[in-house]
Order: sequence, then C-alpha cells, then structure tokens
Amino acid sequence: MVQRDDLFFMKRALELALLGAGRVSPNPMVGAVIVYNGEIIGEGYHQQFGGPHAEVHAIASVADERMLHQSTLYVTLEPCAHFGKTPPCSDLIVEKGLARVVIGCRDPHVEVAGKGIAKLYAAGISVTEGVLEAECGKCNEAFIKSHTVGLPFVTLKLAQTLDGKIATSLGASRWITGEESRSEVHRLRSTYDAVMTGEATVRADDAQLTVRHCSGRNPLRVVLDCRLCLPLESKIFDAEAPTLVVASTSFAGLPKVARLMEKGVTVLFVDEHAGKLDLRQVLAELHKRRILSVLVEGGSRLSASFIREKLVDKILIFIAPKLFGGDGLSAFAPLGISIPNQAVNLRFGLPEFFGRDVLLEAYVEA
Repeated sequence: MVQRDDLFFMKRALELALLGAGRVSPNPMVGAVIVYNGEIIGEGYHQQFGGPHAEVHAIASVADERMLHQSTLYVTLEPCAHFGKTPPCSDLIVEKGLARVVIGCRDPHVEVAGKGIAKLYAAGISVTEGVLEAECGKCNEAFIKSHTVGLPFVTLKLAQTLDGKIATSLGASRWITGEESRSEVHRLRSTYDAVMTGEATVRADDAQLTVRHCSGRNPLRVVLDCRLCLPLESKIFDAEAPTLVVASTSFAGLPKVARLMEKGVTVLFVDEHAGKLDLRQVLAELHKRRILSVLVEGGSRLSASFIREKLVDKILIFIAPKLFGGDGLSAFAPLGISIPNQAVNLRFGLPEFFGRDVLLEAYVEA
C-alpha cells in the first residue's frame, strides 16, 4: 500500500537518479533514499558506469546501521539480483535488514525482471511497487527500450520557426533559435549516447556535434554518409569526440575508408535501398555497440525518413518567434519526401521556455 509520504520521498529519489544522466549508460539511472521515522537518513545515486549502485551509496551514507532495521528504502528502479560489475543490491538490502522497500518501476533486464523483488519478498521485507511508476520509467526510457525492443531510444531534435520552417528559401538556417536554446541542445547532447546527422547537414554547416556550451561528455558522433562524400577536413572528423561514419556496403572498397580510419574514425557499412541507408539496420548496429539513446540532429530529409520508417520515440521541437514564409524549407516534407498518409499521433508534455523560444516535447504514440 502506498503511504502518504511515499510520493514525497520517491520524488527525491528521482531527483537523485537524474544526477547520473550522461554518466552511467549503458546502466540505468537510479536514485535511492533511506527514511527513518519520517526523516531522510541516507541518500545515493548511481554515479558512473561500473561504479557502486544507488542502494550501495545510500546505505553507506547512513551513520548508524542499526537504524536500517526500522527504515524504508525508496529506490526508483527494482534492485538488481545478479552479479555484474557489482554484487546484487537485493542481497545487500536483505543483509542489512531493511524493513520496507518502495520501488518506482521494475527492471526489464533479463537478469532482474522481478527477481530482485522476489528476493526481498522471500526475506520477509515489505515491498511496495509502482510509486511514481510513469516518472521512474521515463527516467530510464532508453534503458527500458533497449532491454524490451532491442533498439536504441531515438529522439528527433528540430529547430523551426513558428510557421514550421527549418531554413529560408535560400537554405539559410543559422541561427533560427536563440543562445539559450542552443545551450540546452548542448546539454541534451551530453545526456545521449550518440548524436546522429546526415552528410548534407555536416556539409552545409561544417557541424562539429560536440558539447561546448556546457559541461558534460561528448556523445558518439554518427554520420550517415552513404557514398563517403564528406571531405576529410570536415570538423566532424576531428579528435574532439569519437566518430562513426555509416556508409553503403557498395563503397566498402574505397581508399577513403583507410584514410578515415587513420584519423581515428570508425566506418560501418550497412545495406542501401533506393539510394538510402537502412536506418533500422543502423540502429540495430548501434544497439550492438551498447548505444542506448540517439539524438537525431539532421535536416528535413533525415527527419522525414525516421518518421516514415516509424523509428522515432520522441520529438523535441524548439520553436522560435519568427516567420520565414511559404518558400522556406519545411521540417518533414522536402523534395517530395513525405511521411505516411496516416497521421502520426503525438502526446505532448508541458512546454518549456528558453529565452524567447519554446520547447515542445512530444512522444510518438504507437
């Protein structure tokens, strides 16, 4: 049964979990709070991949372990039940004798998936599940999709005018949105495992796709360059971040492949259909490389392709208070490329403002 304070303490655990964004993948983000007589006596979160889990940090932070026998542990994700890089957290909870455990959502990992909860029940620990379940699930939406679908979570990022244009009729697109929005995009990049774009976007802007306007890690840069056309001097091939170029198998024998590898660039070859790379195969190959989340920052052609292939989970649209007019380039229908005739239904979250721009978050409904 959910008690009155369960929501309050789980919200705090969620706040802690999000501190691990961009640091723990391919592990999930997890926060934990330990409460004794209505007071928090311990907190922790998963801080880095391969390091101690949230429950370990929280228990270690308690000054007097004797209090654990009458305490409640709030944790955003089901405690693990297997030996990985660290021992099972469910065993530690049983060993320390916590009285009650409140869990946000279950862990879909095949080695966990209810096994951690079963261990707690078997030890006589009171367990409450599903507290802020939707919020806890969203916190680890990429981890959950990876372990249920076997593909990375894909977010499509767009910057457009109020009339839906991503560039003028002459192709100019710098800068549609303001400085605050651009800083937020860099923060977003730091939380994703990979950022993906197409050859045309790199060529037009000499895009670097690194994190520069905030602190944080650089994601893997994935460039879709079907025929390996990009100049070797492009900024995307610098040493600032790891880079993966995806090309058609038809071009595997080009001398340019060796020159890219000399620059430290990884080249991946996938199938080509009607002049376009197989995007689902690209995502499957990224999943094999333990890439859980992909931020797509491409032009209208790549955006339309991802939507048409039903490979997008979430769309982030930065809307600037500008109008480009009827001859500007639309976000999803360039050069005769269109999305399916059937409407793509979206579920909006609350809007956010960055300077004069508004950010709309929309999930693609199945």
